[in-house]
Amino acid sequence: MTTLQERINELMVDKGWTVGDIASTAGVSSSAVSQWKDGRTKTIKLEPATKLASASGYSAMWISTGQGRKFGPPTAGNVEPAEGSRGKIPLISWVAAGKWCDAADPFVPGDAERWLDCPVPYGANSFALRVRGDSMTAPTGNSRTYPEGCIIFVDPEKRSPLNGDRVVACLDDSNEVTFKVYKNEDGRQWLQPLNPSHEPIRDRFKIVGTVLGKWEDG
Repeated sequence: MTTLQERINELMVDKGWTVGDIASTAGVSSSAVSQWKDGRTKTIKLEPATKLASASGYSAMWISTGQGRKFGPPTAGNVEPAEGSRGKIPLISWVAAGKWCDAADPFVPGDAERWLDCPVPYGANSFALRVRGDSMTAPTGNSRTYPEGCIIFVDPEKRSPLNGDRVVACLDDSNEVTFKVYKNEDGRQWLQPLNPSHEPIRDRFKIVGTVLGKWEDG
C-alpha cells in the first residue's frame, strides 16, 4: 500500500498540480498540503479527499487511505462532500462499520463493496449497510420494516437521534454493531427491535449514526 506522501506526489505529477492547487481544490491550507507531501501526515479526512477525487478522477478512498481502487467509479463526480448532497455512497461491511465505534471523525472505513444511489440528502461520511437477521422485520401491516438483505443508508454525522429514530449503534461491552430503533423515555435510553420476538437491548451503547432510509435489491 502506498504512503500518503507517495499518493500526493503522484497526484501532483499526474495532474500538474502545485501545492496551492491541491490546497484550493481540497479546501485546506497550503501548510496542511505540505505536511501531506512531506510525509508528516499519514491520512487525509474524507471530505478533502472527496474534493480531490471529484477534480482528479482518483478514488477518494485511495487518496485518503491508500486502500481500494485507485480510480473511482464514473459517477464519483456526483458525490459532494457536504451536508445535503445527493449522489452515490459506499456499501460497506458491518466489520468496517465497527471502526466508527470509538472514532470521533474517521473516514468511511474499508473498501466499498459497491456504490449506491442515495435519493435523500446525506452527510459527507455517509455509508450503507446490508441488514442482517430479522430483528428489524416488523409485524405484517407495518410499512416501516427492514427485512434481512435490504440496505440502509447511515449518516454518522447524525449522532443525536430523537426518540423513535432508526439508528446503528455500538454496544459498549462487546463493540457489537447493531441496527435498532432508538428509544429515550423518562431519561432511560435503550435499543428496540421492531420484531416482537427479539428482546430490547438495555446495555450501554454509542450511536454510530442515524438511518436515513432503506433500499432493496431487485
